[in-house]
Amino acid sequence: MSDQVRNLEPKILWNHFADLNAVPRASKNEERVISFMKSFGASLGLETLVDETGNVIIKKPASPGMESKQIVALQSHLDMVHQKNADTDFDFDTQGIDMFVDGDWVKARGTTLGADNGIGVAAIMALLSSTDIAHPPLEALFTIDEETGMTGAEGLKGGVLNAPVLLNLDTEDDDELTIGCAGGIDVTASGTYEQVEQPSETIFFDVELIGLTGGHSGGDIHLGRGNANKLMNRFLQMVSESTDLGILSIDGGGLRNAIPRESKAIISVPRSSHNDLDGLVREFNTILRGEYSTTDPEAKLKVEISKASGRIMDQEFMNKLLRSVAACPNGIYRMSPDIEGLVQTSNNVARILIENGKYEILCLTRSSVNSEKFDEVRSIKSCFELMGAEVSTSGDYPGWTPNPEAVIVKTMQELYVELFSQEAKVSAVHAGLECGILGRNYPNMEMISFGPNIRGAHSPDEKAQISSVHKFWGFLLETLKRTP
Repeated sequence: MSDQVRNLEPKILWNHFADLNAVPRASKNEERVISFMKSFGASLGLETLVDETGNVIIKKPASPGMESKQIVALQSHLDMVHQKNADTDFDFDTQGIDMFVDGDWVKARGTTLGADNGIGVAAIMALLSSTDIAHPPLEALFTIDEETGMTGAEGLKGGVLNAPVLLNLDTEDDDELTIGCAGGIDVTASGTYEQVEQPSETIFFDVELIGLTGGHSGGDIHLGRGNANKLMNRFLQMVSESTDLGILSIDGGGLRNAIPRESKAIISVPRSSHNDLDGLVREFNTILRGEYSTTDPEAKLKVEISKASGRIMDQEFMNKLLRSVAACPNGIYRMSPDIEGLVQTSNNVARILIENGKYEILCLTRSSVNSEKFDEVRSIKSCFELMGAEVSTSGDYPGWTPNPEAVIVKTMQELYVELFSQEAKVSAVHAGLECGILGRNYPNMEMISFGPNIRGAHSPDEKAQISSVHKFWGFLLETLKRTP
């Protein structure tokens, strides 16, 4: 890990970030980072507890002269999205993130950086370990499993925190104050299919779609980036319309909250159609360049003769599958009629895995309007139930209703103008934040979310802006001084 990162300012924050990034912390596999945070709190002699869910809570008394201030809760999530490029040799379970400095940005070599939400965690750690920073009484809440279900926030019981205000450090634009977010729900279609022997005189091919930009399925869904699962399905439909297509397997995408960047399939076509397939590949790559040159300039479809063998899915199921995936909503469903530029409802066709007679298709549907969220789910269920799939939902979490009149919102708005001579953007986001869930058990707690500039979250292109982290840190310190 580069010493350059540890020497960045503010050093106390970047050093904690480097320490954190040495600890594997995939969602639903956070045992090591929970232990790391528990040991961190204990090493400082601070009251530290781990609740039944796995959330870590560390409490620190006020600095001298700040004892009369109200308690402030600081919250970030411990888990990070583990994503890497296909050609990157990296084991998230054993290796720390390989970071480097590129101009004004900190990046990772071929993997996600973990700035989401590691910068927020590191900032809180810096406050807890500091000996010379003025602050009110602090309650640090480090939740788990934010990225794949928000079960940490779901499991936090009322009464654990006493603070009347909570600062969530999990947004990605340093000129924004976020006061609302979308809710979400997971939709899963699954089932089995009959397998048949491939016809004689056919050839298997490896099909690989690579180079898409990907990104956050909430924060980046409005950018029109290609979805590898939908695009692979589009290509397979083109092939099926031109020749006798057989499908051995499809493996596309990954986590529900990441726009899928890559997809692989193993297909068969008649030997006599080899040249036709080559022509379709050229045609599809021309389509990618024409439609996605702005959003996904590196997108490319590759097809090579495969060494694979096996039984393919039967034609009737294949046709239903391709049509159902094509019909499934993806991307923006509706923009907000009330907040300019805000996506109100969307869906991400995140993961398709089809092999050995079984299939699973994973979606994440988001909306700031609960009734519309379930209407979108109804559309998705209809697509896959028509092909005979079993469709289930899970992980439903609420949105966060904006309260622009909250004292903390007014305080931070005024402070932002004072510090930076311009007004902050006060808005809601389409991404999911834990504030809506936390508000169930803490209904009277004022909440606000802010953070530094982070780009490419949930993808190997993730990067954190150094100058923005410095700005965010200064804003956080001044906010703590101004709390009542």
